[in-house]
Amino acid sequence: MSATPIYRVGSRDVRVLSDGVIWLDAGAVFGLVPKIMWQRVTGETNELNQIPLALNCLLLQSDDKTVLIETGQGNKDFEQTRRRGWEPDHGKLIEDLARNGVQPADVDIVINTHLHNDHTGWNTIEHGDGDLAVTFPNARYYIQRGEWEDAMHPNERTRATYLPENLLPVEAAGQVEFIDGETQITSDITVIETPGHTAEHASVVIANGGESAIYLGDMIQHQVQLERIAWLSAFDVLPLINLETKKRLIADAIEHQSLLVAVHNPFPGVGRLSAGERGRNVWSSEEPHALVETTDAVPAD
Repeated sequence: MSATPIYRVGSRDVRVLSDGVIWLDAGAVFGLVPKIMWQRVTGETNELNQIPLALNCLLLQSDDKTVLIETGQGNKDFEQTRRRGWEPDHGKLIEDLARNGVQPADVDIVINTHLHNDHTGWNTIEHGDGDLAVTFPNARYYIQRGEWEDAMHPNERTRATYLPENLLPVEAAGQVEFIDGETQITSDITVIETPGHTAEHASVVIANGGESAIYLGDMIQHQVQLERIAWLSAFDVLPLINLETKKRLIADAIEHQSLLVAVHNPFPGVGRLSAGERGRNVWSSEEPHALVETTDAVPAD
């Protein structure tokens, strides 16, 4: 048995699921911030100077649709991970969906905040013969049109983060729903523009009954980047744009006391921001509305 945290947004139950954990270079996560400063909030790194980043995804029902926000790292890189000398600790999303009574064919809507490989891994699945297929065969995949164009025409800086195997089968199946800028997906869910990490990066707002939650995507990789807004990631393609994006979103989140879902914070990665002294924001982790015991289940083929 394991437990799934459920957060309440108005009358909507929002479940946080996990695709596991990946390890990334901490220096890259914190960019120009010196190690002596970021290590105070991360603790010790491993022997490769890496820190763990969670892969938190959201599952909810809206307008009688089953909605999945983000698809994690997936499992297509397991062999590569093992060649690098460590055992993968990710690729768990499909099992977590099954524990919550959802099979891939049950998902109606998938939302990708952007198209980096650790956010689109389970968009597709690799069969034993090496053939790729769409993981969620009945879903519409909502993707910013500009982000898709950037992924299809990467440059030397971005090529390694956009993997065609996570994207092209979805397009070939006719399941991509291109959106332009702020777009309402259901009566409760709106995709908003939050550029900076990528030029066309988006976040997802869930609003119901006067309450709201914001799935941040990669606007941050660690909560301290909300508390100290000048702390930016080396992964950001447009760091100064991301700085302005953070300032706008933080002000709105504090004013409305929105729940914030930090994709890479330790699971479940949910909290709120408040204004602290000397202009420094304070992150407070939020306890779930409920913890639902789930039974291990085998995903359907």
